[in-house]
Amino acid sequence: MNAWLSVAAINGFLAVAFGAFAAHGLSGKIDAHALQTFETGARYQMYHALAIGLAAVSGRGAAARLANIAAWYFLAGIVLFSGSLYLLATTPFRSFGYVTPFGGLSFLVGWGLLAWAATRVQA
Repeated sequence: MNAWLSVAAINGFLAVAFGAFAAHGLSGKIDAHALQTFETGARYQMYHALAIGLAAVSGRGAAARLANIAAWYFLAGIVLFSGSLYLLATTPFRSFGYVTPFGGLSFLVGWGLLAWAATRVQA
């Protein structure tokens, strides 16, 4: 699970960097809706970086397998959801929008698995 803590930290770092890039590098270069879309991607990346960290620290004993799978779903969600929003905001290609719901679904599955893992955590 230490690898997942590293993945969480890297994604947290990237979320802050992308948020700063949106505020300072993209402001005035893309329209307000695109900027809001990009910022939503950064916000959800941060939420799920924290979720990966939570999965890492809760994945002990009987909960380890479920927490590990949850972390994979959170990472897939970051790539699909946040990644597609970043691309939607900064490129003219609207087809990336078809990917976004799969990222959202990955987030939901991850949270469900993490909840299931929580029922297996032993104090």
